[in-house]
Amino acid sequence: MAVLSREALHASVRDPEATSMNFLNEVAERFPDAISLAAGRPWDGFHDPADLPRYLRVFQDHLAASGMPPERFGALLMQYGRTNGILGGLIARQLANDEGITVPPEAVAVTSGCQEAMVIALRGLCAGPEDVVLAVEPWYVGITGAARLLGIDVVPVPEAPGGLDPAAVAAAARAVRAGGRNPKALYVVPNFSNPSGLSLTAAARRALLDIAEAENLLVLEDDPYGLFGLDDEPRPSLKALDRNHRVIYLGSFAKSCFPGARVGFLVADQPVLAHDGRRTLLAEELSAVKSMLTVNTSPVAQAVIGGLLVEAGCSLRTANRARTAFYRRNLRTLLAALEEHFPNAAGQGVRWTVPSGGFFVVLEVPVPADEKLLELSAERYGVLWTPMRFFYSSGGTHALRLSCSALEPGRIGEGVARLARLLADNG
Repeated sequence: MAVLSREALHASVRDPEATSMNFLNEVAERFPDAISLAAGRPWDGFHDPADLPRYLRVFQDHLAASGMPPERFGALLMQYGRTNGILGGLIARQLANDEGITVPPEAVAVTSGCQEAMVIALRGLCAGPEDVVLAVEPWYVGITGAARLLGIDVVPVPEAPGGLDPAAVAAAARAVRAGGRNPKALYVVPNFSNPSGLSLTAAARRALLDIAEAENLLVLEDDPYGLFGLDDEPRPSLKALDRNHRVIYLGSFAKSCFPGARVGFLVADQPVLAHDGRRTLLAEELSAVKSMLTVNTSPVAQAVIGGLLVEAGCSLRTANRARTAFYRRNLRTLLAALEEHFPNAAGQGVRWTVPSGGFFVVLEVPVPADEKLLELSAERYGVLWTPMRFFYSSGGTHALRLSCSALEPGRIGEGVARLARLLADNG
C-alpha cells in the first residue's frame, strides 16, 4: 500500500485558512440546531427549483428572438461550448444598466463561479516568482487561497478603521519594489467588504485609481455585495470610473441569483499587444488559462442565469428588489440587536462596525475569539460565528465576524442574545 507523507504534498493541502473553513463546516454539522451568524450565504427562501425550467425556456425564447434556429439549441446547451461563454452580450448589457460600465461582450469571460475568475486572473497576470499581489487586509480568504494554490505571494495592505487609505496602497507597492519584487495587482472589495463590511468613499475610489496609474498596478475589483446597500445612494464601481483600463472586474451571480448555478465572470478589456503587432483583449488571452481549468462553464447553468437576466431586462437591481429589502432589514436587525444586548458595550470591552450595507458586522471582544471559544459557543450556547483571525495573515485574535444574510430576522436577535450570554459568562 502506498503511504504518502502529508508534508510532501503541496502546501495548499495544509493551508491553515482552508483547514479553518473546514473546521467551521464541521462545527456547523455537529451542531445543526445552533443559530448560524457565521454563514454568509443567501437566504434559502429566495430559491425555488420550479424557477429553473422557466429560466431555461426564457433563454431559449431569447435565442430564437435573436435569430438562432431551434435545431441549434441542443448543441449550444448540451455540447462543449465557447471557452469564454455564451453570456457576454447579456452581462455587458447588465453592467451598463446597473453599474454604468461600458465594455464590449468580447471583454467578458464567463467562469465557474467568481473563485475561478480569481484563479484565471492571478495566473494570467503573475508570470514569474517576483510577481506578487496586494490585497486589502482583512481579506476574503478566496483570494489568498487561490494565490497559494498558484504559488503567488499576497502582500497585505492594512485597512484603516474608516476603510482603505489609498496612500497605503502606494506605500505597499513601493515597499514591494524596494524588496526586489514586482507588485502586479491589488485585490479590493469596494462595497461592504467581506469580512469587515467597510466601503470605499467616492473620493477614495478616485484616489485609488490615480495611485494604480502612478504605481502601474492593475486593480482586481470584486463586488458581490454592491446591490445590498442600506440605502439607494449611488456607489460608483471602480470599473465605471476606470478611464485607463486599470480595473479587472470580478463578478458573481451567487448572491444576486443563486450560488448553485456556479456562474461568475470577469471583465478584462485591457488591450494586449503581441510582438508581431497583433492586438487582443486580455479576456481573450485569459481564455487559454480557463480552457485548461474547466474547458468551459456549464452552458446549462449559463442558460439558467441568462434566462433570469432576460426576464429582468438585464438589470440585477430590478431582479433583486425583494432581496435588497430583506438584507437591509436583516442588517438593521443585527445592528439593533447588538445595541440591545450590549447596552454597556464600552464598559464590557465590546464594539462593532456599523456598515452601510452588505452581510457582515465585525464585533471586537475582550477575549480571544478562537476555535476553542467557537466550539464552546456552539455546544453550550447554540450560536455560531466566524473568528476574524481567519481573515488575517496575523491578527484579528479578539474579533469575530457576524453574518445576517441567511436567517429570518427573529433568529438574528436570538443569536445575538446567545452570543451576549457567551461573552458575559466567559469574559
